[in-house]
Order: sequence, then C-alpha cells, then structure tokens
Amino acid sequence: MPGVLLALLAACAAAPVPLQHVVLIKLQDPAGTPELLAECREKLPGIPGVSSCVVGQPVDLGRTAVDGDYDVGLVITFATPGDYQAYLEHPAHVALVAAWKPRWSWIRIHDFMPPP
Repeated sequence: MPGVLLALLAACAAAPVPLQHVVLIKLQDPAGTPELLAECREKLPGIPGVSSCVVGQPVDLGRTAVDGDYDVGLVITFATPGDYQAYLEHPAHVALVAAWKPRWSWIRIHDFMPPP
C-alpha cells in the first residue's frame, strides 16, 4: 500500500499546473452579445491545447461587490504556458480577435496559475 501511495503522490507532483486565462469583454453594442457568445463557443474549445473553455454572461445574484459591467466572460484553461502560447497564435483565435476587436468597448484579460 505505501508503494501505491508514493506512486500517486509522485504522479500528482508531476501533473501540469493549469493556467487560467480569464477574459471579460464589454461591447460597444451589447446587442452583439449572443453572436459573440456563439462564436466563442464554436471556435475556441477546439483549438489544440485548450483543456476547458467556459463562455458566458454576467449573472446578478444580488451581491453589490460583484462587478457585472461586461457582456461576455471567458475562462479558458491550459495545461502549460506552451499550450497557451499556441492558442494565442492559432488562426481561429487570431481571426476571432481581429473580427471582434473593433466592436469592443474594452477588454480585460487576467492570466494566473496556482503555485507549484
């Protein structure tokens, strides 16, 4: 049994630390929100290296401390910084950004990883 536990601990220690890519987008015209949501859901999850991709809108749960002043939110997870870099350079990501950038009022991007 101790050998199995040591093997499990070693596997956990060797597992990649996920990188979280958090993007909040405010559109100049919020009427474009459904279209942007659909395009993100269609194009981003299939990019190689994307471990998970969650796309959504702000939700009001009555907490005044929560900032819901954006139209589209994304949380994309990558196993490695290399996967993230490949995503940034992937033609589907580049094309999506190019198509929507003129329609943004602003964008906020936050990338983080838990400590190893």
